[in-house]
Amino acid sequence: MKKIKIQSLLAAAALIGPAPVILTSCEDTLDMPSYTADSVDFVFGDEKKAEIYVKGCYRGLIHEEQYRQYNTGDGVTHAAEDAYSGSKFYISNFFFDPKQGPYTLGTTFSEGYRLIEACNLGLDRIAKLPSTAKTKALMGELYTIRGLVYHNLIRFYGDVPAKWTPDLDKELDSSVLYPSRTSRDVIYDHIIADIADHVDDIPWQSESGYGFPERISKQGALAILARICLHAGGYSLRWDLDTYAESSLQLAKRPDEGRIREIYEIADNALNRIITQNENDLIQAGNGMSGFQNLFYNYCQRNYGATAQEMIFQTACLGATTNSSFGVYNGQPGSFGGQYGDRKTLQFKLPTYYLSFDPADTRRDVTCCDYSVYPYGTKEAGPWCNSGTTYSSILSGKFRIQWCTAPQEASKRNIDVPVIRFADVLLMYAETQNYLFNGPTGEAIAALKRVRDRAGVGHLPIPSGKDDFQKAIMQERQWELADEMTLRTDLIRMDLLDWQVHKTQDELVALSDHSGAYANVPTIRLYKVELDEQVYGTKFLTTPYIEVTDPAELATIAEVPAGETLMQGSSARKKHQKAVEAIVAAHGGEGTYYAVRMFESYNSDYNANSRWAAGFNMASIRQINVGSSHYTLNTGRAENGGEYPRWIDPAKDRVYYAYKRNKVELLPLADISVGHPLVDNPNLKQLPGY
Repeated sequence: MKKIKIQSLLAAAALIGPAPVILTSCEDTLDMPSYTADSVDFVFGDEKKAEIYVKGCYRGLIHEEQYRQYNTGDGVTHAAEDAYSGSKFYISNFFFDPKQGPYTLGTTFSEGYRLIEACNLGLDRIAKLPSTAKTKALMGELYTIRGLVYHNLIRFYGDVPAKWTPDLDKELDSSVLYPSRTSRDVIYDHIIADIADHVDDIPWQSESGYGFPERISKQGALAILARICLHAGGYSLRWDLDTYAESSLQLAKRPDEGRIREIYEIADNALNRIITQNENDLIQAGNGMSGFQNLFYNYCQRNYGATAQEMIFQTACLGATTNSSFGVYNGQPGSFGGQYGDRKTLQFKLPTYYLSFDPADTRRDVTCCDYSVYPYGTKEAGPWCNSGTTYSSILSGKFRIQWCTAPQEASKRNIDVPVIRFADVLLMYAETQNYLFNGPTGEAIAALKRVRDRAGVGHLPIPSGKDDFQKAIMQERQWELADEMTLRTDLIRMDLLDWQVHKTQDELVALSDHSGAYANVPTIRLYKVELDEQVYGTKFLTTPYIEVTDPAELATIAEVPAGETLMQGSSARKKHQKAVEAIVAAHGGEGTYYAVRMFESYNSDYNANSRWAAGFNMASIRQINVGSSHYTLNTGRAENGGEYPRWIDPAKDRVYYAYKRNKVELLPLADISVGHPLVDNPNLKQLPGY
């Protein structure tokens, strides 16, 4: 092999090597560059070169599909495509079709086995080097990376093929080329043992010399081990691997109760070790920000030294070759023109989630953006405004563009992808304690309260029963960990997905009807005209607003002038704005405000004309750079002419319309053409039901 190819292999850790053979056709395999004995011997010639290889194995660990398609369906975040179609919309609604490429995920599968092969090769060859503290640590990293990859494959696809040794130097007979599914319990037991047996070979972050937590430290491995254990001991969609009978599908735990308890004990011990090590903590308030904003603002700024206490493991995404679209699709309010350019956001927050936060909870306005960056003047010249949105267009905010440094490319953001942080460790520990002691212990309550205290809601009641405490943990995970790619499968492993789906659907109907818990949700907000600074690194959090509930005040702004009566300087326009100003003054506000009917669409006549009256350029009053499938829809039934909006209507394609228990908890394998699992591997069988 030429030297240039060897250097590429060192830098990219097998990225130019063969993709896993189970995913490729014979022609693809023959065309791909291959490892040779000489090149592999060079790469693993000493521990310094081996370390370069291990670093490369992190690349591709978190694929775009995980934070785009599979970041939804959790009662929190939903796709906002430009139409009621497309892979993101369908997967948000649990509609899967293995014969149609967009309706199931395929790259996660192929990338997973590429990384597994890379880890297998690294483990095999590093084991042949002299045994030192460094080589042991490198192997510990690879065991953990491989375990995390298998975990992601299992939580998306269920039972998957198991491969524990590299294909290099093997005779590739059919059993190697085409492995069938292996019981997930067998795989889980294997990777749990791998990580548990080698975790103490990995240094603590403080001893590692790694700098930022972009490599797996001991606490990173322990946290990943605990996450894997909670899924291994939890519920998952299972079927008879011998018969593949559709009737055998059921959401269930593994059958050996004793082993489940052992797995929870492993997780509990791992989490306790992280907590008692005292290297990690929750980022607290500072720099004029709440603790939660302080964490994510500094994270967006790539000030990873300031967030390292909490971010236990994150994948590196800074640079020309590793920069990802994370932050573009996950966590931004959208923008139109100006410094940030055209950035269309294609995810939004369900209004029931937005309204679920306690008023004192500092996490809501970090996680949820009730504004989008849009011209107050013209797209070309500005100025730009953080324009207040309605309940059908609450957007994502943890990784918002305004908090970032200048992106390297328009479609990328140079933000690391967070994998696991200390808040998750505390919530998992509360969960293991609750399970092992059949109810919340003092340690479990303290761990939950520690997360709540940082958020400003330590006063919230804590249930005493095991099942109720488990639900409280799941709710806390939703408030704390939104858009961090765990919630959908957390609901599944806790057997709460069915409950969450129907709860969300019912609550959206109640919200639309202005009934039940939503009977008194204010219908009108006065948003302040808040000009955007148009600089990267602003600490802007949320557009100031006043909720109007007084009938007399509501009557003065019940209508807004339209058409020519709204022209600059018209008496009708002055009268309307004077009524708005009077309400603002009565509530102690200052500045220019505009009325928004929260249960109508962003672009309704009332809302558009209200913005126009407040000085928005006429060309900028009806559109924001958000997928149009939701911001153009109403939320309220009365506001929608007496009919439920389609995304809420039980008789139409409402949120989660394709959900079916004991079927959609897992993805089917793609069965389309060469390059997809069921076509390339004749020994793989489809998930029953598809």
